[in-house]
Amino acid sequence: MVRSGSGSGSGSGERARHWRYAELPGVDLLRARYVRKTFVRHTHEHFVIAAIAEGVEVFHHRGADQYAGAGTLALVNPDTPHTGRAGVPEGWRYGAVYPSPEVVAEIAAETTTLRGAPGFVSPVLDDAYAVGLVHQVLRAAEEGNALAADTLLRVAVTRLLRLNGGPLPQREVRSAGARIAARARGVLEERLTDPPTLEELAAGLGTSSFALLRAFRDAYGLPPHAWLTDARVRRARRLLDAGVAPAEAAVEVGFTDQPHLNRHFARIVGVPPGAYQRERKNVQDPSEGLLVPSWSWQNRQLSRTYAPTAVDDRTPPSSGTPSASGSP
Repeated sequence: MVRSGSGSGSGSGERARHWRYAELPGVDLLRARYVRKTFVRHTHEHFVIAAIAEGVEVFHHRGADQYAGAGTLALVNPDTPHTGRAGVPEGWRYGAVYPSPEVVAEIAAETTTLRGAPGFVSPVLDDAYAVGLVHQVLRAAEEGNALAADTLLRVAVTRLLRLNGGPLPQREVRSAGARIAARARGVLEERLTDPPTLEELAAGLGTSSFALLRAFRDAYGLPPHAWLTDARVRRARRLLDAGVAPAEAAVEVGFTDQPHLNRHFARIVGVPPGAYQRERKNVQDPSEGLLVPSWSWQNRQLSRTYAPTAVDDRTPPSSGTPSASGSP
């Protein structure tokens, strides 16, 4: 279950647990309930597969607000800018898995006919069965049931790709603006802890500040300063995973101090860096009183997912506006 000490705002009922399970390499796991939490515009290196259990999440994605209510999934491809906030006063509760592009590509190659780098077509999918599978993956990981966790993850990803999968668009640097943006990104990656001003960055690339800002937004969906914060948090996560103390990680990635890291980290990852590090050290957390899916049960899930049924060939709905009930 979600641990009340893992996130901030326990007085508001907000809770979050962000962890890893050693038997699911390349996959991050999250259980959370947020009410007033707001995620700033950011990206993930991994896929986001968020199964909404209660309430409504609203996230801005590719120019529009998307509404994910109970029984639906919020799906975000890697390196895709998006936000996150509650869509109803009571907030939203969800469980999420974050598989790496390599994990998704491996599953797609084994179980689908997708070619190229696979991804999701629509950012919201109405599929209560897949929602249940995601929560079963989290439960199995909490129990230390490696067979169930691995099986159910593959079943869930396969189903989502069959219902809502397609090749990821390949970003090609063709225009002069795109080439300038790529060069600017390279400079920022090299100078993560000592970045130039926008004016200095533009002058070094032989362009104007406004032209660079426009080109960078077009290429990466974020202005350079927001991209830099995102990149610093990504690097801080890797340092925390390696056992570096939060205060040391903060300075190493270019933040002024740990409170500076805490503020940005929580607004992007959803939990403070200290809680993030503590949970991910505990790669297995058995819980009492939870049922472990039997192998016969898992076989039934595999049969339902891999069987060539009509539902697996349909085009998934896209959610741009909420229904009267508040869900897509």
